Amino acid sequence: MRTERTSLLLALGLLVSGFCSRVHCLPENVTPEEQHKGTSVDGHSLASSNTDFAFSLYKQLALKDPNKNVIFSPLSISIALAFLSLGAHDHTVTEILEGLKFNLTETPETEIHQGFQHLLQTFNQPSNQLQLSVGNAMFVSEELKLLDKFRKDAEAFYASEVLSTNFKDSEAAVKLINEYVKNKTHGKIEKLFNDLDVLTNLILLNYIFFKAQWKTPFNPNHTYESEFHVSQEREGDVPMMTLYLETPYFRDEELGCTLVELTYTSNDSALFILPDEGKMQDLEAKLTPETLTRWRNSLQPRLIHRLRLPRFSISSHYQLKDILSQLGIKKIFTSDADFSGITNDHKLAVSQVSLNFAQFILFIGA
Repeated sequence: MRTERTSLLLALGLLVSGFCSRVHCLPENVTPEEQHKGTSVDGHSLASSNTDFAFSLYKQLALKDPNKNVIFSPLSISIALAFLSLGAHDHTVTEILEGLKFNLTETPETEIHQGFQHLLQTFNQPSNQLQLSVGNAMFVSEELKLLDKFRKDAEAFYASEVLSTNFKDSEAAVKLINEYVKNKTHGKIEKLFNDLDVLTNLILLNYIFFKAQWKTPFNPNHTYESEFHVSQEREGDVPMMTLYLETPYFRDEELGCTLVELTYTSNDSALFILPDEGKMQDLEAKLTPETLTRWRNSLQPRLIHRLRLPRFSISSHYQLKDILSQLGIKKIFTSDADFSGITNDHKLAVSQVSLNFAQFILFIGA
């Protein structure tokens, strides 16, 4: 469902910093075999860069279509592009990682990959409190020979599966990928593609599946129809969930918004931000990692007698080629792209970048 963007900003789509702030990056001298020893370095730079990129991308998506909801997984995009950079050289790799808001002087390339490696391992740890799986896959043309180093790094850092695919048989390729995606998303995404370009050499895919229960669940008996303001010009009756609870709360007078944090049984959380009337665009313009840090540090427990949230379901689909170019990631789409770290057989460039909440796909062709 895609509707006009509501005045309720849901930070669930900008979940990156909430997770990343609790994980650490591995130092450069730690090999995959040594990870169990627990040595780590400060992961602040990874979290800060991911959050900075998330907000930058959010602002571009909001500007692109200001009357539509915006929901996406920035972490999917960060992981997939960092994964792609494993096979990039020279200016191409620099442009990708700097476009992801990494300072390569302060954070070496190897440390970035090790940070994502540890992040993936942390996310995929078994838990009885939530279902969370994050992964990557490469669908590789039968004619394309991957370099051994790229294949090994893809597996070591990004736990990527490699699936040989006959793109010349478009119908069979579509079936293979759709079945893979359906399985990894527990049936939530049944059909990712209807057809594929037969000239595709490689599809790099990232997926995220997340399912959890609120620590204080909403009672279905307390859901009722209520007026909801979609915009200044539009309002309507929607099913409104109601809850009485004590939860972290902050009133930001400076930016004109109210925040509450709702916790899952796993102790992860979602941050909900309600801008004052007419303040949505002003608030969006001021979203920065520093703002998010200030909010989180300012949250204090407060008893809320009636928290009301609309019951909603949102899906999204974006083509990100133009938006990524605006964020400085341009070379990957041109004949100047250097992906010689992936293969010696073909001169590759990214032809399409597609995002479905929460699936991120890079189409790479000759």
